[in-house]
Amino acid sequence: MVKSVHEIRELEIPEGVTVSIDGSRVIVEGPKGRLERDFGHLEPVKLRVEDNKVIAETYFARAKERAKVGTIIAHIRNMITGVTKGYRYYLKIIFSHFPITVKVEGNKVVITNFLGERAPRIARIMEGAKVKVQKEDIIVEGIDIEAVGQTAANIELATKIKGFDRRKFMDGIYIYKKEVIEE
Repeated sequence: MVKSVHEIRELEIPEGVTVSIDGSRVIVEGPKGRLERDFGHLEPVKLRVEDNKVIAETYFARAKERAKVGTIIAHIRNMITGVTKGYRYYLKIIFSHFPITVKVEGNKVVITNFLGERAPRIARIMEGAKVKVQKEDIIVEGIDIEAVGQTAANIELATKIKGFDRRKFMDGIYIYKKEVIEE
């Protein structure tokens, strides 16, 4: 077991973005909004902002602690990308016989007539994500990559078929594209 004496990673803060750190809580504000996250569970890592850079560091770190430093920097990078550009996931509605109807109602997506079922299937929309239905496509957008990704996963899982051969019964809603919004 080799310990690293001093593990440190830096992340440049772009123009127009402010990052503030209060203990283990990181707040990132940018032109598209504000994201907040607590990294208290990744304990031995210390965070600070210095010279327009976010610095994550730890001392006498084993492999797990070194990984935590990289994980925190990756999360903060995703937060900065979210408040400057945003994230968008595309899902495709696929059916062979029974036409699937998808509607957004409040904070849930209601999927009706899936495989001819009478009861609707419901997928939860996470806070911070917006869902639009356009003919055969569902578009999930937001500044928090975790909320956007989890919402898309909830929609995809709502139409998961159990007990059938997936090669023959391909009906469902599937993620087919993920992107950073470049506008």
